[in-house]
Amino acid sequence: MHFLDFCRAHGVIIDRMPPPGVWKRYATEDHPHKKNGAVKWLGDVGFCQNHAVDVDISVWKSEGDTKIDHERIRRIAKAADEEIKQKRQEAAKKAGWIMNQTQIGFHPYLAKKGFKDMQADVWKRDDGLILVLPMRIGSRIVGCQLINEEGQKRFLFGQATSGAELVMDNKGIHILVEGFATALSVKYIFKEILKRRYVIHVCFSAHNMKNIAARLPGGLIIADHDLSRTGQRVAEEIGWPYYLPPIIGDFNDYHMSGVGALQIRKELLDLLRELEASGKLVTPK
Repeated sequence: MHFLDFCRAHGVIIDRMPPPGVWKRYATEDHPHKKNGAVKWLGDVGFCQNHAVDVDISVWKSEGDTKIDHERIRRIAKAADEEIKQKRQEAAKKAGWIMNQTQIGFHPYLAKKGFKDMQADVWKRDDGLILVLPMRIGSRIVGCQLINEEGQKRFLFGQATSGAELVMDNKGIHILVEGFATALSVKYIFKEILKRRYVIHVCFSAHNMKNIAARLPGGLIIADHDLSRTGQRVAEEIGWPYYLPPIIGDFNDYHMSGVGALQIRKELLDLLRELEASGKLVTPK
């Protein structure tokens, strides 16, 4: 397999050979507007990682070389792994520094998503206000998602994203969602309309929901309804019960579409009662 095909098989969007000897960032199929993929090519050896999916670096070796120096490949792979670890440590340190620069305030992104009266961690910079969402693995901060006033999102360079989450804990059923706006709408519906407890896990990508679900006893997935069917496919692979908005978009889009909270309440309440009656969803007492 050619190195470009190897990278594409890992979901990295790449159409030409990268410069040799350096890590290069690329967009991925699951996040085409973010540079979530990392690639390094050394001629007869290459490395690839989709940070939303891959926990470890994948190694490519040229099929045309019948005398592969396996010891050299091992050394290169080890060095690459150490480099990734160092970048993750630097990103975690930077995330902690950024969180110390934030203050509680309003943000245009929250207003756009229907929560104009909500305040969150914002970072005032010369180029505008940045909404800062801390990402943790367990209790340890590993990075953050930064959202500018136009709604553009990015992670810190080199940070760990696989297994990282933001949790809203109200001692109830585990609910997996992809994005923060969806989490806000789910929290509003469950707390204010359904009067039900929840533990909402913001996973930041559909594929990362698999990593989060693997650590939990079970629950409900509020999947994004995208044209690619990625959210639904991942939910089915996880095997948990899931809810899919009836319109193209995420749960926040549906919440803001004008359909009304009472209609959403009916849909979710019917689903929850059906799942609980069948024993497919156990709600903590």
